[in-house]
Amino acid sequence: MKKITERFISYAKQYTTSDPESTTYPSTERQTVFMKNLADELREIGCIDVELDEFGYVMATIPANGVENATVVGFIAHVDTSPDFSGENVQPQIIEKYDGKPVQLKNGVTINPEEFPEILQYKGQTIITADGTTLLGADDKAGVAEIVTAAEFLLKSEEIKHGKIRLGFTPDEEVGKGTDHFDVKKFGADFAYTLDGGEIGELEFENFNAAGVKIKIQGRSVHPGAAKNKMINASLVAHEIIGMLPALERPEHTEKYEGFFHLTDFKGNVEKAEVNWIIRDHDLQKFEEKKKLLSDIVQKVNFGYGKKVAEIEITDQYFNMRQKIEPVMFVVDIARKAMLQAGVEPKVRAIRGGTDGARLSYEGLPCPNIFAGGHNFHGPYEFVPVQSMEKAVEVIVNIAGLTGEFVK
Repeated sequence: MKKITERFISYAKQYTTSDPESTTYPSTERQTVFMKNLADELREIGCIDVELDEFGYVMATIPANGVENATVVGFIAHVDTSPDFSGENVQPQIIEKYDGKPVQLKNGVTINPEEFPEILQYKGQTIITADGTTLLGADDKAGVAEIVTAAEFLLKSEEIKHGKIRLGFTPDEEVGKGTDHFDVKKFGADFAYTLDGGEIGELEFENFNAAGVKIKIQGRSVHPGAAKNKMINASLVAHEIIGMLPALERPEHTEKYEGFFHLTDFKGNVEKAEVNWIIRDHDLQKFEEKKKLLSDIVQKVNFGYGKKVAEIEITDQYFNMRQKIEPVMFVVDIARKAMLQAGVEPKVRAIRGGTDGARLSYEGLPCPNIFAGGHNFHGPYEFVPVQSMEKAVEVIVNIAGLTGEFVK
């Protein structure tokens, strides 16, 4: 417990927030600083072939132990934290033997079991939070800490026989660019697992289909006193478009396999406006229908004004990995068995989001997602139970042993 706690806290304190507006890769220099330190740590614990490449990826190898011709398995986590909330100057708080009461943090932030009932599962356990002024960063520094801790254990262990194991750490996952330059061939694994899930037991091999939508609106600014039949208020045109979307297909009204339109950004005035959405749906047909609906709405608005006032740009971001995992379901079965060996009940569910593994699965590296243990990501209410991180380490070690039985 001490090792995983110290390692995670050390990582959490390092500022690694990614930047969606950046044109560099990685998007922030602070991620590269973290990666350099991580590469040094991997060398220190005994990994070989440790490499930090020009794009900020760190890859490393745990040599085979007694099974030279086994299937090569990989473990992957991302080092950046979400730009949705401050990740600078994170001050982790350790709460031992959590008593089930509201957790009072700074700035009036309270993790109240009435609002976050999932925290009661961990009564009596040790949990880690931030101090209320930042996010914690368990997404995905818990995953990073778990992989490195498991690697250190495997490198010292003579009992667990396993084949070659590859480790990969990515930048910019939170801004949708985590695998833009990931070299699957160089990574060299037959399949892999991202440690980027939530609560203990999560095992996921399907995720949203995802697209980003940008609508730019060109209005016409005229003095309001002489505006009749002349002014086109770009901000009000944006409101028209927003109002034409189904109100109940928003994140706050959806769950499980229900998709949504999520308005992420709106800026504008009379002359110009810009509105950004993300579209999500597990079902590919419904996903395409959602994209078409927004395109049709823009076309309808333009027709109503008799000119092209709105312009839409839709960019596919990633697709449901289920299509790529189903032909190789044994990789999910291995993870399920590894969890059961660790005394963890697998919770197989669909991700209401995406991971690096979704894109990697489409690039030829089947990559289901495993729990990292955290809750309430991307905000000040985030927490992670230490015992969940310990179990994730155990699951990684078990997968290493199980894949050692698969000989090429």
